[in-house]
Amino acid sequence: MKKLLLLFITIYAFASPYNHDMLQKINFSNKNQANFSFATMGDDRDGDNVLKKIISRINNDSTIAFAINNGDLVQDGYKKEFAKYLKIIQASNKPMLSIIGNHELPWYDGKSNYEKFFGKTDFAFVYGNSYFIILDSSDKRITKIQKKWLVKQLEISQKYTNRFVFTHVPLYDPRKGEYAKGHSFKSLKKAKELNDLFDKYRVTMLFCSHIHFYYKGKWQKTPFIITGGAGAPLKHYKNLGFYNYIKVTVNGNKVTYKVVKIDVKEPTILQKTILELKNILNI
Repeated sequence: MKKLLLLFITIYAFASPYNHDMLQKINFSNKNQANFSFATMGDDRDGDNVLKKIISRINNDSTIAFAINNGDLVQDGYKKEFAKYLKIIQASNKPMLSIIGNHELPWYDGKSNYEKFFGKTDFAFVYGNSYFIILDSSDKRITKIQKKWLVKQLEISQKYTNRFVFTHVPLYDPRKGEYAKGHSFKSLKKAKELNDLFDKYRVTMLFCSHIHFYYKGKWQKTPFIITGGAGAPLKHYKNLGFYNYIKVTVNGNKVTYKVVKIDVKEPTILQKTILELKNILNI
């Protein structure tokens, strides 16, 4: 029965990319309002119980219009993992967009599994008075074609009050230093080029994940938030390693960001070891 259910979900995903369906719902509910809220999180892989609790919290918050999961949805990018993840997020009563991260890239097949389930890896949409740009950084860089597309989207975004950019990999690793390389973009030069673009086009907030903790700061003129606490093994750094999602509330040109902590016990060392072995053996 379980296998048949996963097969049905897989067929459904292939027939209609899930993000496309979610965007349709978001567009349907968009009444050009200047006051709304949305939620964002990232890095839920290996933490289904945390993700389920986040979805439950969001479901019970009537002020949240939609949610964005900022990558590392699954461990290895296999089809059966995407089918399992899809089953979990279908419990959300709000549209939930799922962004590609580095863990969505299986060694044998690049991005095709993600694309079959969720569609394009770079896209943009409008909600109310705000422009949302989803940028694929799953390879810890962006291509020249992507950069050209990004500039076009940033130019369009100038018509709107707020500009939100979502990309899985941070430009820099704040644990290593303000503008240092680490768990971040491969090239500091390319990261700086993107940072300059975000400054030029006055990005309201850059949302990243990839590092499994919460962090808020500013790179040059661009404010950023790293939210990587949706279930993956936590990175303990200055008391910032906790499970979380961010509730963003837009009131005209005023935007507030609330960190919502999720109270779930971390797996024990034994549980982590068993999980790692399962991932290695693909069981």
